[in-house]
Amino acid sequence: MNPIYWVLGAPLAGAAVVRLAGAKLGKRASAWIACLALAAALAVASALVAGLAASAPDARHVVVPGFTFLELGLFRAGFDLLVDPLSVLMACLVTGVGLLIHVFSVAYMAEESEAEYARYFAYLNFFVFSMLVLVLAANFLVLFAGWELVGLSSYLLIGFYRSKTSAADAGKKAFIVNRVGDFGFLMAVFLLMSSYGSLDFDVILPHAASLGAGSALAATVALLLFLGAAGKSAQGPLFVWLPDAMEGPTPVSALIHAATMVTAGVFLVARCHALFELSSLAMKAVAWTGALTALFAAGVAARQNDIKKVLAFSTISQLGYMVLAVGVGAYTAGVFHLFTHAFFKALLFLGCGSIMHALHGELDMNRMGGLRKKLPVTHWTFLVGAACLAGVPLTGGFFSKDEILGRVLAGPHGDPLLWAVGYATAAVTAYYSGRLVFRVFYGSTRLDRDAFDGAHEGGWAFQGPLLVLALGALAAGSLGLPEFLGTARPLEAWLAPVFTDSTWGGPGPSEPLSLGLMGLYTLTVAAFVWLAWSLFGKKDASVSNARTGFFARNGYVDELYDLLFVRGLLALCGWLYRVVDRELIDGAVEAVGWTAQGAGAFLRQNVHNGKVRAYAAYVVAGSCLLAVLVLILGGLTCFR
Repeated sequence: MNPIYWVLGAPLAGAAVVRLAGAKLGKRASAWIACLALAAALAVASALVAGLAASAPDARHVVVPGFTFLELGLFRAGFDLLVDPLSVLMACLVTGVGLLIHVFSVAYMAEESEAEYARYFAYLNFFVFSMLVLVLAANFLVLFAGWELVGLSSYLLIGFYRSKTSAADAGKKAFIVNRVGDFGFLMAVFLLMSSYGSLDFDVILPHAASLGAGSALAATVALLLFLGAAGKSAQGPLFVWLPDAMEGPTPVSALIHAATMVTAGVFLVARCHALFELSSLAMKAVAWTGALTALFAAGVAARQNDIKKVLAFSTISQLGYMVLAVGVGAYTAGVFHLFTHAFFKALLFLGCGSIMHALHGELDMNRMGGLRKKLPVTHWTFLVGAACLAGVPLTGGFFSKDEILGRVLAGPHGDPLLWAVGYATAAVTAYYSGRLVFRVFYGSTRLDRDAFDGAHEGGWAFQGPLLVLALGALAAGSLGLPEFLGTARPLEAWLAPVFTDSTWGGPGPSEPLSLGLMGLYTLTVAAFVWLAWSLFGKKDASVSNARTGFFARNGYVDELYDLLFVRGLLALCGWLYRVVDRELIDGAVEAVGWTAQGAGAFLRQNVHNGKVRAYAAYVVAGSCLLAVLVLILGGLTCFR
């Protein structure tokens, strides 16, 4: 068996064993099985990276054929997998970050019953398996299968607390909103199948130009694919499901928001860049959607008081950065930020889980403050994550954001207006990152005395993943240091075979411009972090209870959806019930009944009246009519 199947098989087997026997095996065994399954998958994925690294760059593309599940003439659909630099990088990221989240969950979910504990870890393993199917797919059909499995597993995890109405509603909301994007993705798959007679990447992507550069078909395919990407990566108007996904357990939020589900859209655009580059309209739509989403979500994050909601909108904003990058052809920069974001966002969410554990589920930052001495490990690791999010110099987030902004301004398809939106987003991000840290860990505590005195750090299962992720968040930037430093850029070299056919890529900004942009960015981050400190870091800092305003109400998007789709749909259903169902359909059925009833009454009164003479007359008349019919039919027979 090819090693790639072990990457998929380990988490799938772990999910099956834990789900079927976990309640009998006990919590410890369930946790060990689930964690070891991820460790095995990570080990094999790492071995695949080493194997590709040892081969020539032009040989780092291997399709592993699997079983055929549909064959119609020349069309074949098989469970084929692709081993190339992008797919194995994503596989390592998914399994590596996923493993740390599994370890954190061992202690975080300890109070659940054995059955619920086993169900939780089975769902986690199944989620990782689904994401691996998506990133390792060698054709659009397998990718779409993984796409839908990710949607299913996220629904199960978001709605894990089945007794909570809000959790069940959040799961349904995520499932339904993602179906909107998935419809676009499916339509694009149908168009590609009709155009190429195949769904294999090796057939479609090298010959993407056959759709016609600038043609309506190329633009339609790219925009439909991006509709699917926007659903999964919470872009534009389809972001509404992601903040509600916080109803799931906090480690689930880390898994969904860090390196798995929400990055699927960015991965899709990067994988299918050859199709997107055929349409400048589609590329501009991608770039502007990412830029505007990033700025809008950053503004909303700056007005939230719920710590998980801040991180949720932060994820939407950072995904906007990635989408902006791939929209201007800076694919490596987008993947670079995806890589660094996976570490620091998982770190922040798990840090949030540690805070919730210490404060018995408290999420309101207005009721926190002064926790740095009570939770020293959480404080320092959370500070690292927030620094990466803000783009503090020398952190991973600093280098990846700087790379994106430089390419957006000075790349071959850069746009100063897009850069201005991205730059403004960076400033707001620095502000709300500082606001988050200072309101939680600094200033005077706003907790009850008993809650503050009882706050304490978790054990090794809490602290270990936080420390590893903090180191990863700091070190991840070394994979893409600026060109003017003269150092190797291993990530760019690693991904070069994947994007070598790109017509939109090109050199970044010149050395003087790069240094100037980096200096400007550094000053901006420092200024807005200082602003956050001056407002929220001091002992007498005020709290924010605002619940009104455009950004505080999430841009009124949920209200707009409620008006257009929920209330609108209910009003339409009410009209259909009254007019179509009651008046037309029920009216037609009732009219048939009334007709039959009236005819029966007429016959009863005028025919079946009990008079013998009338019955005799009916018999005679009927006999005469029958005789006439016999004579007519007989005459016709004779004439033949």
